[in-house]
Amino acid sequence: MDKLFAQFANRAAHYAGSPITFMACLGGVIIWALCGPLFGFSETWQLVVNTTTTIITFLMVFVIQNTQNRDGAALQAKLDELIRSSDAQNEFIGIEELTDQELRLLHARCAAEARRTAAALERTLGERRARGHPV
Repeated sequence: MDKLFAQFANRAAHYAGSPITFMACLGGVIIWALCGPLFGFSETWQLVVNTTTTIITFLMVFVIQNTQNRDGAALQAKLDELIRSSDAQNEFIGIEELTDQELRLLHARCAAEARRTAAALERTLGERRARGHPV
């Protein structure tokens, strides 16, 4: 069931995001609007477009959420593998499970480390310049 829905969600998201689908929907709205005078801009005429768009939006929320969840999980698995197989710190594997507070602390630590690295690089470049080395 999961694989079948994943295939459906991928296809639906692909087609929903295509220019031809946009143009078809735009055409439908234009036809609906042009029919307004024919139906006297009645409540039923308005209800048709409201109901149609509500149903499509409701269903597309689940399709899009499914594709985003899978894309996010796949991206996270790829990043975890890159971290695991490199000299990066393995403590970053699985950080998507941390709380917001823990993520803020980790981000602050990484930002401080980046500032220290940038300062060390600037000192090194300054020393090279002082010795007359090209930078």
